[in-house]
Amino acid sequence: MSDPLPEPLYVPALCLVVLVGIAGSGKSAFAARHFRPAQVVSSDACRAMVADDERDQSATQAAFEVAHLVIRHRLARGLLTVVDATNVEPAARRPLLELAAEYDVPAVAVVLDLPEQLCVRRAGERASRPVAAGVVRRQYAQLRAGVPTLAGDGFAAVHVLRSAAEVDAATVATRRSAVDRRDEHGPFDVIGDVHGCREELEELLDRLGYVLHRDEAGRPVGARHPAGRRVVFVGDLIDRGPDPAGVLRLAMGMAATGDALAVAGNHEHKLVRALRGAGPGGRVKVGRNLARTLELLVAEPEGFLAEAFAFCARLAGHLVLDGGALVVAHAGLKEAYHGRDSGRVLAFALFGDTTGERDEYGLPVRLPWAEDYRGRAMVLYGHTPADEHEWVNNTLCLDTGCCFGGALTAVRYPERELVSVPARREYFPPVRPLRDPAWPRPQQEPSQREPRAS
Repeated sequence: MSDPLPEPLYVPALCLVVLVGIAGSGKSAFAARHFRPAQVVSSDACRAMVADDERDQSATQAAFEVAHLVIRHRLARGLLTVVDATNVEPAARRPLLELAAEYDVPAVAVVLDLPEQLCVRRAGERASRPVAAGVVRRQYAQLRAGVPTLAGDGFAAVHVLRSAAEVDAATVATRRSAVDRRDEHGPFDVIGDVHGCREELEELLDRLGYVLHRDEAGRPVGARHPAGRRVVFVGDLIDRGPDPAGVLRLAMGMAATGDALAVAGNHEHKLVRALRGAGPGGRVKVGRNLARTLELLVAEPEGFLAEAFAFCARLAGHLVLDGGALVVAHAGLKEAYHGRDSGRVLAFALFGDTTGERDEYGLPVRLPWAEDYRGRAMVLYGHTPADEHEWVNNTLCLDTGCCFGGALTAVRYPERELVSVPARREYFPPVRPLRDPAWPRPQQEPSQREPRAS
């Protein structure tokens, strides 16, 4: 029986791959075997570009200036990029990690940690540019000191290959980010903030043409459209309304059968953090809304809370759909963040473009990002409730405050047709009135306006 093939080294489809290894470890051969030539930014090639000689060490600073410029432009365009250099010193890796953070892509280290003597021999036998044994040994000492700290340096993943056999057997595979669902095509029905309003959600799904499926107890556990349409929830399924558990049960059932997609809202994000106990941002303060939701989830049959946690924990911060023509994010998303996956992007998607200040109602002040939006993708979102919303530069907010006594609203994509159902009552008093004369609405050209929801 043959030995099983090793697991591929998975890297995100959009990321910065940083090769780390001393001279003679085979970095350039590894890059050439696993990546396209255009994806690889080589320090030796850049040195040759600026000095006509890849061995000219006096051109090293200029070579890395060129390399960093190329990396910057590739990441700005959303292209996977591989850095072929020794990168054994923290000072060499630091600007690469900063570039990855600037463009909101993960950095992945692939370390070729081969035996010192093997690399000394290989480097000395090079026909075109042999490297002295002392240089290789110095690089090896730097590598040994740096490998244990790589994960803490800020790399999203660190793959270490410790022998020539491991390097030869290695394969590399790309894995799409959770936000990249470009191969998911419509038609979609994008639904605004539900906030526990299960009855209104059932009514809205019925008006949209979905057939509800119920369990033995009569509870809705799924819904399917006869024409194959699918729902996309903009987040904030829970809290405030009367039945957050029922809304989760229905949304989870639809997601499990492929009839719905969903993004995380700030309320799901807080629920996950509360159930984990702690995490980025520290321990969660459980207010009355979240406390009530937790009580209702705990009261459900055994296993439901764990299923709800797993569902919410898997939700992406935003989704790029339909070949990039549609982006759904809870609080909206500017074009530079579409398809990117970082803490900064997640914060924008969950909370919007906040200033850190509070308005007269004690709510966060948010900048009107949609007024400056000129992106190709339609952006559909929620988070900021009002009695009605209008299209602004191919973006639309769908939160019409159902839990506050407003309505639950959906938009049919790509038709841009609005459908809404009124709330049965006010379940939770709004901090800011849904129709607030002091709250400025964006001004639009007549051609941008859309008809009111039905």
